[in-house]
Amino acid sequence: MTNVLDVAAAHAARYLEALSSRPIAANASIKELRSRLFRPLPEFAMDPKDVIEELVRDTEGGLMGSSSGRFFGWVIGGTLPTALAADWLTSAWDQNAASNLTAPAEAVVEEVCGDWMKDLLGIPKSASFAFVTGCQMAHTTALAAARHQLLQERGWDVEQSGLSGAPQLKILTTKSRHESILRSARLLGIGTGAVEYIPSDGTGRMQIGGLAKALERLNSEPAVVWLQAGDLNTGNFDPFDEACSVAHAARAWVHIDGAFGLWVATSSKYRHLLAGAEKADSWATDGHKWLNLPFDSGQVFVAHPTAHRAAFAQDASYSVPSQELRNQKDWNPEWSRRGRGFVAYAAVRALGRAGIAEIVERCCAHTQRLVNGIGRLPGAQILAIPIINQGLVRFLAPDGNHDSATDEVIRRIQLDGVAWFGGATWNGMRVMRVSVCNWMTTHDDIERTLASVSKVLEERVDRTRHRSC
Repeated sequence: MTNVLDVAAAHAARYLEALSSRPIAANASIKELRSRLFRPLPEFAMDPKDVIEELVRDTEGGLMGSSSGRFFGWVIGGTLPTALAADWLTSAWDQNAASNLTAPAEAVVEEVCGDWMKDLLGIPKSASFAFVTGCQMAHTTALAAARHQLLQERGWDVEQSGLSGAPQLKILTTKSRHESILRSARLLGIGTGAVEYIPSDGTGRMQIGGLAKALERLNSEPAVVWLQAGDLNTGNFDPFDEACSVAHAARAWVHIDGAFGLWVATSSKYRHLLAGAEKADSWATDGHKWLNLPFDSGQVFVAHPTAHRAAFAQDASYSVPSQELRNQKDWNPEWSRRGRGFVAYAAVRALGRAGIAEIVERCCAHTQRLVNGIGRLPGAQILAIPIINQGLVRFLAPDGNHDSATDEVIRRIQLDGVAWFGGATWNGMRVMRVSVCNWMTTHDDIERTLASVSKVLEERVDRTRHRSC
């Protein structure tokens, strides 16, 4: 067993060492990958070292360099070395983190990390928490707690009676919400038809007047007000203080999607953007973003622990937990799961509050340089100046078909291999989204990326001239 682990560790080290020089985009075709990886079902055993060697060989060119410092397409961090090491140990220890009986050390680590995270993110100490797969399940967990409390207050036991015949729960948000809200509504039987959109300003911030009118129309029917700490496109923050006051006056629950934006609480420069966020009823974030943990590292916090536990706790005669320690499965949507607390524990200890703040502020500064640098290039236009680490640009075409031009420039930047950006539709326009969330991103990465974008735009001009001759 030791030999195969040594082989895997050596390959992992080589991959990480070469990350800064590898093309960011996957360059093997689906046909190539299938030809290498599709094999008949094995009937007999194979040497484990050979399995790993062939796996590394056959996936070459099919791995996206999303942990590189020049990946700017989605809000994805690069894993901290300490967190990666803790993740390897988590797999080696192979603890079932379902309960404190099956994983006592993990249970204590989660207890510690829950307190640390609340302190770091400015969440009330009295809130409950859970470590989940990602922000999608953090939203779903929070929404389950909200569903329990809102319906219980109206005389309905949803865990016992289900949703048939229950009061209709509404979700009030803006059109700039993340799509994961819709999936959470589907998973919990609330349905996407329950989502009602509140008007927002030009940057996506919810208008309080529109929220007040919507809540008045509902006449105290159960409602969740879904706010954003860091809009996916513009990085904007909803007006939390006012929204919480209006929502709570109407007996509504307030949930904050802070997948990455909640981490600005660590920074004295950006903390003001979260003013009033501590008054919400639940919060969701994702450690694989600004904390730079590996995937499977979401966190959820709920201001009403009784409602949180009621939505998930379920006794089993074969699993009697220790009564002196928090029992993880009482707060989580899963039972069998990996010990997600170890990587968070290692990362927070390695960085401290100051180290996390430094990553946040450095990423925001890189985003400013990147967006402003692209905006100065001929044929580029800035649409959203970064508030934190998100910005928007587009590329203009002489014939006015800016959407097509933007998508084509994005494709050519990806093909160039130096950096990776993704496209999106924002306010009816195709845009290139710029997101910097990786602790590894350097000034040199920004300069190399600007040179790549400049080269792509110059080649585009040359092709246009050639066609017109």
